[in-house]
Amino acid sequence: MKLSISPPRSLETKRNRWGWAFVAPGVLFFSTFSLYPILSAIWTSFHNKKLLSLKPPKFIGFQNYAKVLESTDFWNSVRASATFCLGVFVPIFCLSLLFGVLIASRSKGRRFYQMALYSPAVLSSVVTASVWAIMFDPRGLANQFLNGLMGTPGIDHRWLADATMVQVSTMVVYVWKMVGYYCILFVTGIGKIPVSVIEASIIDGANAWQRLTRITMPLLRPTMALVSVMIFTNSLKTFSTQYLFSQRGAPSRPINVLTLNIYNTAIVEQNLGLASVMSLLLFAVLLLFAWAQVKAGGSGEDM
Repeated sequence: MKLSISPPRSLETKRNRWGWAFVAPGVLFFSTFSLYPILSAIWTSFHNKKLLSLKPPKFIGFQNYAKVLESTDFWNSVRASATFCLGVFVPIFCLSLLFGVLIASRSKGRRFYQMALYSPAVLSSVVTASVWAIMFDPRGLANQFLNGLMGTPGIDHRWLADATMVQVSTMVVYVWKMVGYYCILFVTGIGKIPVSVIEASIIDGANAWQRLTRITMPLLRPTMALVSVMIFTNSLKTFSTQYLFSQRGAPSRPINVLTLNIYNTAIVEQNLGLASVMSLLLFAVLLLFAWAQVKAGGSGEDM
């Protein structure tokens, strides 16, 4: 009687099984908190579904999409989001690049300055918006600073009352919070520039301005592209500042960005169908920016 002996498991098979074992928690987490909500939003977008209604959702096809695309409130949110993104892009990009170059040029105290600039990014958005709301009070520091700068004592600039100023207020808060985060990215990008290139330029007699404009800036283009995409992506997801300012009596229409509109449609109006459509449209835009971010990050590997 012959006994069949099973062949020993190959090392590659064992590695594959351990690999799946380590990947499984991540896949489960992604499927539960990312993939399932996306699929659920797609399904909900084709139904008339209310948040607290006990009635089963009714399939209505593309009616929700038509309502959203015909809604003036939605296009106002698109305008508000675009205005906010463009308004914060230039200050954040320029200030973070400037601070990044200044910090990278220092030999002492570099970590201290990085920590000081990065600390606002660690704060909660709710805490940041609450503190700045106090500063934007008619008797707050924002009026005092601007009046001292312009020589107009006692003037209330209506930071949270005027339609234009409330947009500026949200931009100021976001720029103050996020400059340090992107500054660290620029410092990291500058640190990847080969020291031999800088030393060769010094030997050739290039001054500090020439090294900055002809060596540092061209070699920093992949980081600039990456930071640009990240600024647009993250600014599109802003919510806390606009929500808290509108709760404190600020006019909501100028700062009714897409995320705030989605929240009000889903929670206040309890219309999950329309909110899902707006969420999917925002997701499509963010997906486009994410693709651009991957391309920009990939180009940085060739530096």
